[in-house]
Amino acid sequence: MEQSGASTRLAGAVQDLMSELVSALRSGDRFRLAGRVMDGDGPEAAPDPALAAVRVVGADAVLPSVLLRCAPPEPADLTVFAKAVHAWPPPADAPPTSLWSHWAMRRALLRLDASLDGAPGDGSEPGAQWLDEAPWQFLTHQLAVLAPLALPGEDSAVTRVARGRPVDVARGFVRAVRRRDWLQAAGAGRWLTLLDGVPETLGLDTGLEFVAQMGGEDARVAFQVRAAQLLRTRVPV
Repeated sequence: MEQSGASTRLAGAVQDLMSELVSALRSGDRFRLAGRVMDGDGPEAAPDPALAAVRVVGADAVLPSVLLRCAPPEPADLTVFAKAVHAWPPPADAPPTSLWSHWAMRRALLRLDASLDGAPGDGSEPGAQWLDEAPWQFLTHQLAVLAPLALPGEDSAVTRVARGRPVDVARGFVRAVRRRDWLQAAGAGRWLTLLDGVPETLGLDTGLEFVAQMGGEDARVAFQVRAAQLLRTRVPV
């Protein structure tokens, strides 16, 4: 029961964080992380679900500053972001998506304030071999999980895999919509905004609007759709 309660609190914290991020993407206002996370140190301190939510959201927690070209995050906000990066390093046997999510957060932190990194390792990319021959259904699922990597002007092994398979990602987007998996559809749609060779018959803009309408009660869906729409209309950073 205690674990279930913690999971519920974390899920709520993620939804709250994503709701505020959606508002920032829609309004263009600066988003503040500082003040959301409670101070707590030592073995007796309970994990703060707000900090854990930053780790779950990953690099997207600073997306408004990156995508909207607004003022850089305040030092206090970057300290919170760095704390989330350092608090949950992936273990050696972590799945590839966890390794890549952590890498994306470190990459964002290094670009925003390298002095706050302090994590072990040289920050080199994880491998992407698990995607090289992946069926299109699995590929789309994995890319949706790694939607924070879908940024204009960015390059990574995962991005290169996606660039080589635009039709497969488009098929995955359609499949996700048909299965009413709105979060996967939104994440796949975000990738599709960056790929060349996407079939014009897909109707991506209309598809994204439909996903937003059907899955909009989930702040994670609303966030990914809004990010995708901004990527469709804005000059690459």
